[in-house]
Amino acid sequence: MATNIGIMDSAYFVGRSEILAWINSSLQLNLSRVEEACSGAVHCQLMDAVHPGIVPMHKVNFDAKSEYEMIQNYKVLQDVFNKLKITKHIEVNKLVKGRPLDNLEFMQWMKRYCDSVNSGLLHHYNPLERRESCKGGREANKKSSQSQSSAKVSTSAKSQSSHNGRRNDATNNANQAARATKPSSSGPSYDEQITELKLSIDGLEKERDFYFAKLRDIEILCQSPELEHLPVVAAIQKILYATGDDATVVAEAQAMVSVQQKEGERLSPITEVSEEKGSSENQKRKIIVNPDFDATSILTLSPRQRLSDASDVHCSGSPLMTC
Repeated sequence: MATNIGIMDSAYFVGRSEILAWINSSLQLNLSRVEEACSGAVHCQLMDAVHPGIVPMHKVNFDAKSEYEMIQNYKVLQDVFNKLKITKHIEVNKLVKGRPLDNLEFMQWMKRYCDSVNSGLLHHYNPLERRESCKGGREANKKSSQSQSSAKVSTSAKSQSSHNGRRNDATNNANQAARATKPSSSGPSYDEQITELKLSIDGLEKERDFYFAKLRDIEILCQSPELEHLPVVAAIQKILYATGDDATVVAEAQAMVSVQQKEGERLSPITEVSEEKGSSENQKRKIIVNPDFDATSILTLSPRQRLSDASDVHCSGSPLMTC
């Protein structure tokens, strides 16, 4: 049973038409777009179909219009996930917006999960009866029955028109076929193009929000008191707050960083003073060591050498001794 599947799984390559056909056939609905299931009621009934009785259908609202009402449906769905120990994260804030891409991805996951339970087989499940207890369920059943009856009428009308058309001339048949095919072929093609454009816009918006969040994190980091005074941070902020696409902004930021590196390579005055202090201390140590050496040398002299030194002092003009 697949609860978490990767984004590159084959389930995420199922098309919209296949998803819609699966929903409409399983629940006897008539959805024309996947985003029509953004209220969460369809998801709840799909879980009720594969796990009968586990979803409190009386709490599900098929007539949910506001985001608050839709969120209540997703709360019911989350409770069901918790009971079944399904760890799939439901992005409610994105789904209730009705974006085609977000709803398509989540519905693709729902199809993969439902197919993994009993091989996707729904035994003795009556979706119309189960929707009767839901708020707005009867209206949904009426819409689905009306759409099915209108589809039957349209198919019968097409068969009758084709039968009558056989009686006409070949030229009239060709003209009518040409006129009938033009609007029918142009309508679905435009709808597909519009849907593709919406999906591409949603993808671009997701990418934009992703990179904007990254830039916002960098900005918050640069505003921290420990880093805001660094030249590298100032250079980054200069690039972040640039209003145009001028290439000189990057050059100026690089210059700010290189100037700081050059200043760091220079020898600071504090280092020179410390070196001068170190040399003076070495000289003092030498001076202190020399008297000790003289004292030891005097002690090693013989008495006769000491007398000769004393006579030298006497002859040198000392006021304490006379020649």
